[in-house]
Amino acid sequence: MKITLETNRLILRPFNIDDAEDMFTMWASDDEVTKYLTWNSHKTIEDTYRILNIWLDQYEKPERLNFAVVLKEENTLIGGIDVVGYLDSIPVIGYVLSRKYWNNGYMTEACKCLLNYLFSLGYKQVRIDAAVDNVGSNKVIQKCGGKLINTVEEFIEAKNTYFKINSFLLATLLSLPINNSNSPLSAQHLPSK
Repeated sequence: MKITLETNRLILRPFNIDDAEDMFTMWASDDEVTKYLTWNSHKTIEDTYRILNIWLDQYEKPERLNFAVVLKEENTLIGGIDVVGYLDSIPVIGYVLSRKYWNNGYMTEACKCLLNYLFSLGYKQVRIDAAVDNVGSNKVIQKCGGKLINTVEEFIEAKNTYFKINSFLLATLLSLPINNSNSPLSAQHLPSK
């Protein structure tokens, strides 16, 4: 599904094929960024084009939500956030952010925005998983209200190794504040072009 969401500092919009170069240079080829992800760093721009083409085809599915995270003030693509799947009808969120933009609250803001949107669709719970050693990602989830439900060791095929994975559940109670001032601004839903 192609929709656009907006916060004070970010635009969450559908990816397009023109995002390949920025995606490759900003995060997909960075081993530090992909260290705890379920996929390996892209070695060439062709790897990025290949995955983007798959994502673009998946936009035809109504349950598929995949957003490019764009920093408004720079009009720069800085990451991605999506519903990677559903477990027992509960959406599972995944995300990635360029290392240059870590520790600025951007992913927390994007995550709260997507959570608000999913809750507005009637979902009562959302799940997010993160490697135990991925301290930054665990903090994002906790800032969004995530409650740890379990920790398991999981084999990550692309990495050919086991990671300890924290699973968090986020439940809807009321709209999550998504800007830095913690006001109860909810995500704005904008039609895509």
